[in-house]
Amino acid sequence: MVSELQRLVDAFGARLGRSIAIDDTRLKLLAYNAHTGDVDDARIESIMHRGVSAALVAHVCEQGAAQASDVFTVPPCPQIGITMERVGMPIRYDDALLGYVWLIGSDGPICDRAVELLREAAAQAALVLHRGHLGLEVTRSHARELVRDLIGPDQALRAEAGAALVEEEHAVAGPVTVLVAVVAREEDEPLDEERRLALELAVDRCRRRLPPSRGLALTRPDHALLLTIWPGARSHVIERNAAELAEVLREKLVEELGLGRAALCWVGVGGPRPRLAEAHSSYEEARRAAEVARITGTLGHVVAHTQLGVYALLGKLTPDELAEGIHPGLRSLFSNPVHRELVETLRVYLDHAGDAQHAATALHIHRSTLYKRLHRVEQLTGLRLDVGDDRLAAHLGLKMAELHPRLPTSTNVPDVVC
Repeated sequence: MVSELQRLVDAFGARLGRSIAIDDTRLKLLAYNAHTGDVDDARIESIMHRGVSAALVAHVCEQGAAQASDVFTVPPCPQIGITMERVGMPIRYDDALLGYVWLIGSDGPICDRAVELLREAAAQAALVLHRGHLGLEVTRSHARELVRDLIGPDQALRAEAGAALVEEEHAVAGPVTVLVAVVAREEDEPLDEERRLALELAVDRCRRRLPPSRGLALTRPDHALLLTIWPGARSHVIERNAAELAEVLREKLVEELGLGRAALCWVGVGGPRPRLAEAHSSYEEARRAAEVARITGTLGHVVAHTQLGVYALLGKLTPDELAEGIHPGLRSLFSNPVHRELVETLRVYLDHAGDAQHAATALHIHRSTLYKRLHRVEQLTGLRLDVGDDRLAAHLGLKMAELHPRLPTSTNVPDVVC
């Protein structure tokens, strides 16, 4: 596609006797010919970096470029490097905007013939870009299918998908790690279109920060993933880079969701794996980390699987297995909202390793009140908190209940009157 656009600008540049350039819709430079006149800082930046500043994009948008259907003019704006007038023509296919063709004022006045040739160049560029977009979408669709196989349950399909991704140049070979992003949702309910789109856009924006063939993105019904590849990197370097990228991913997701919903999204990071065909293991870890962070609400918004502690093990259990593993007396305590205060007291006491003074301080109560509540917990559950095995059962039970979608604890039920 780029080579076709280059031939097009070379041909029309020769016919016009002046410089001509083609940008995509974000003003990223796609093709240009030799300049016959002076250029300004904005054109130099476009050529050197294949992109322009946000201020320049805003200036062009203010001139109605995105809505234009015919030739339009962008006046100079020296503050952002535009000291020469531009004449642009939108590139459209079936009214869909695909980019712009530009002439620069330093090459001299733009006559009627130049305008007609500009329109002709835009029409031909539209065909080239449309064909290119169709081909790119087919390629991306096939790559997404391969990524689905790569993280799926079938080992043979995973091996085939990994080999195909490399052979077809969608990805390079090397160590991988996976990031998974999730947003707040109702249990067992698919995401609405707005949040699903926010996930897709955030992950794609993050993927674009990686070198070509080093990132693969996929959006699922309740989450999105970014598979990253780090050829030649050691595990500690991969972990550091993945952690930094996860922070960026969450920032992008917050931007897409709106800053008012910053607390409603989480990113999990899986551990590195040596080969692409083993990416499913990193994916499972990243998804578990993101879901545990979402459910518990206590681990932060960006969580690596290595930070899960006991949740890494408990997160592998099904809801039925979680419920079966909880002491019957605790299940009864959890199921009654009236006892929420007792549950919270028990949790804080055990999280403070049985230190009554620190627990009472954290709860803002007197130690005698703490002891009364713990005694009441023992009466209701049949557990003895001065017995090691019972205390372990109580602490594990609390952690299991946090992960269970239908066993309310102090961290996952609304306030009630106790």
